Amino acid sequence: MALALFDLDNTLLAGDSDYLWGVYLSEQGIVDRDFYERENQRFYQEYKDGKLDIFEFLAFSLKPLADNMLPDLQRWHASFMQEKILPLISDQARALVEKHRQAGDTLLVITATNAFVTAPIVRQFGIEHLIATQPEIIDGRYTGRVAGIPCYQEGKVKRFSQWLTQHNESIDGAWFYSDSHNDLPLLRQVDHPVAVDPDDILAREASDAGWPVISLHGEHAPA
Repeated sequence: MALALFDLDNTLLAGDSDYLWGVYLSEQGIVDRDFYERENQRFYQEYKDGKLDIFEFLAFSLKPLADNMLPDLQRWHASFMQEKILPLISDQARALVEKHRQAGDTLLVITATNAFVTAPIVRQFGIEHLIATQPEIIDGRYTGRVAGIPCYQEGKVKRFSQWLTQHNESIDGAWFYSDSHNDLPLLRQVDHPVAVDPDDILAREASDAGWPVISLHGEHAPA
C-alpha cells in the first residue's frame, strides 16, 4: 500500500476545470463575457507555457466567488458539473483510480485549481483526500483572496509536504500522475512518476528520465 496522487485537470479530466468554470460563467452571463473570455484564455495559455503569475490569476479567478452568494454558486456548480465536467471523465480514468483503490493505496488529488471548483469533481471519483488552492472564506462568504500557499509548482510540493506531516503518511513508494510540466517539482520527488497525456515539455522529460507515459483519454486504458 502506498500513496496514489493524481493531478486533476487534463489528467483525470479530459479538460481543464478551472478554465471551463470560467467558460461556464461567461456563457451564463454571470461575468462580463468579452473580458472574462479574453483573460481566461490568456491565463490558460500562460499556464501551459509555465509563465503563469499564480497570484494575478487567483485575483481574477476567485473574484466571481466573492461577487456572488454561496447558494447561487453551489447551484451554478451543480449545473456546471452536468454540462461541462461529467462528459470529461473517461472510463480509463475511473479504472485507474479503481486499480489503486483495489490495491489498498491512499488516494489523493492534488491540483492548482481552487477547492470550490474541484471538491465536487473529486467526490465523483470517490476520492477522500484533496489538496487544492484554498479560497479564503470569512463569515460564510468568499473574500476573493487565497488562504495559505497556492497549490502550484513548488507550492504544490510544500502543500503536499504539509499534508504528509498532518496525516502521518510517507512518500515512500508513492505514485503521481500528471499531464503538466508545471508538476515536475513533485513528479521528481515520488518513486513512481507517470506522465498522462503529457504536454510537450513533460513528454521530453519523461522520455529522458524513462518515466511511463500513458493516456487516459485515448482508446485504451493503462495496463
